[in-house]
Amino acid sequence: MAKNWAIAIGINQYNNLQHLNYAKLDAQAMGDWFKRDAKFNEMFLFTEDSPPIPTNPSIPTQPTYGNLRRFLRVNFETPLLEAGDNLWFFFAGHGCREGDRDYLMLIDSDPGDVEHTAISVDYVTQRLRRSGADNIVLFLDACRDEGSRRGVGIGEEHQGVVTFYSCSPSQKSYEIEQLQHGSFTQALLEGLRIAGEGNCATVERLDRYLQARVPAINQLHRKTSQNPYVSAEPATKLHLILLPDYATLNDINQLKIDAFQAEVKQDWELARQLWLRVNVAARGSDMQVIEAFIRIANKQGVSSPSPIPESVTSPRGERSGSPELPVFKFDVVTVNNKGQEVKREPRQAEYFTEDLGNGVILEMVSIPSGKFLMGSPQGEGDDDEKPQHQVTVESFFMGKYPVTQAQWKRVAALPKVNRDLEANPSKFKGDNRPVEEVSWYDAVEFCSRLSKYTNKQYRLPSEAEWEYACRAGTTTPFHFGETITTELANYNGNFTYASESKGKKRGETTEVGIFLPNGFGLYDMHGNLWEWCQDDWHSTYKGAPTDGSAWFDDNTQLYQKRGKAVLRGGSWDNYPKNCRSASRNSNYWAVRDDFNTYIGFRVVCAFGRILR
Repeated sequence: MAKNWAIAIGINQYNNLQHLNYAKLDAQAMGDWFKRDAKFNEMFLFTEDSPPIPTNPSIPTQPTYGNLRRFLRVNFETPLLEAGDNLWFFFAGHGCREGDRDYLMLIDSDPGDVEHTAISVDYVTQRLRRSGADNIVLFLDACRDEGSRRGVGIGEEHQGVVTFYSCSPSQKSYEIEQLQHGSFTQALLEGLRIAGEGNCATVERLDRYLQARVPAINQLHRKTSQNPYVSAEPATKLHLILLPDYATLNDINQLKIDAFQAEVKQDWELARQLWLRVNVAARGSDMQVIEAFIRIANKQGVSSPSPIPESVTSPRGERSGSPELPVFKFDVVTVNNKGQEVKREPRQAEYFTEDLGNGVILEMVSIPSGKFLMGSPQGEGDDDEKPQHQVTVESFFMGKYPVTQAQWKRVAALPKVNRDLEANPSKFKGDNRPVEEVSWYDAVEFCSRLSKYTNKQYRLPSEAEWEYACRAGTTTPFHFGETITTELANYNGNFTYASESKGKKRGETTEVGIFLPNGFGLYDMHGNLWEWCQDDWHSTYKGAPTDGSAWFDDNTQLYQKRGKAVLRGGSWDNYPKNCRSASRNSNYWAVRDDFNTYIGFRVVCAFGRILR
């Protein structure tokens, strides 16, 4: 189990600087949180009257230059912690910048001789990194005087650590008399104590909380703007899980994606660190960690000693594996022309998730590369589905479900890229129902905002990608087989396709994921809602691309496209024949700026496979 250590420093009484009022209380409150709430293994408190550390000989804890420098030098000379352990450092007091370096001002620091009487943040991080822990987090509520916490401003990137700064270098960091805390520390304690939905378990979420909460506290107490921010080196540390007890499955999966990416880049040390973090968050129960360490060792040509840390073992002590993303398991059924189940087989698919906040996630399923016959054969479908032709499709990720109303609300609240989005456009309300009444332009804006938020490339699928993903290796009219039933999909069950019995006409959308998926693990590919594709509408496949790309008549920018786009999949009000894998919508609904209760969409991620 990972060990957690913390150092908390708070200075009110300065020999050569303006006294502060609540820095000591800040450090004591953080110390209480470390010991009682987070149950850290060790917590070292430094204030002007804190008791000595009970060693032999005892270690004085008054934060003078000599005491603190000696503590950092002596106690972190040799590693006491291990990779995967955590070391947090909190400082409340004056800070300044001198000679392009950040300094923490101690009880006896001389503002006229900063370099020789104050401790640089670089020195702090250098000593803390010698501890052996690879997860070092600094919280610097510094730059304070005369009721504010101000100086010439500290704030730079420090190699190998995560640093939370209480304000931008040009701003003041305030103390709030009514709270008897600095506004940054007050917000920090609030954020760390949030449990359940909306918790601040990761660096990224805690940063977002502080960015919103600190200015709100200042505004409430009539202080000027104070904007905290985080500096993380490397950038993957933004996904560092600070509070494993509150971590979600999505938090762990994001770390796995970062670890896989580090492997792709052959950054083996970073990959090892990230997989260790996965192991800590998963409490040693994730087999992929063991597989990863074997894989990394093989890539580096390491055979002895064992490359797998002793703490990284499965519950059964197993060590094996091949590179893969997280997987989910499901059943796939095949029916005959009467709609009777003739085969059921277990499948699994790789995926990753995006955390959209407030407990809303977007699940993206890995679609493998391959070839397929696009369109319908003779005797099936309409002329616009012909000629049937072979298409080669590269791997990509596709939404497990159509975009839901909950997902839409979260992304619609993100900053505008090209056009405004209505927060709740759907007629058939429900967070888990697919969003409808969205135009093609709305769907493209959704992808643009999501891309900016995640720093990945999200877009609508090409028509070829959509059909390839829908078929999932099948050649029958439906991925379920010769027909479908209303037990398998949501469409107008008053009509039949083959020899099955009539079914239900629900007359509205259904929640995503209530029917069985196809062989790739995608849900609701038949019925529920028509789904937008990127392509311009073409009445036949003559001259269509064969590489899976979207088919455009010209190179007009996506937001300037006019006329019809392509809709796929059928809807809750359609005949079953309109829900076939090859079926295409060619009526007036396909005009790009139209929207109604029959139309939604799902997204793809041009992310490629994490590992090949």
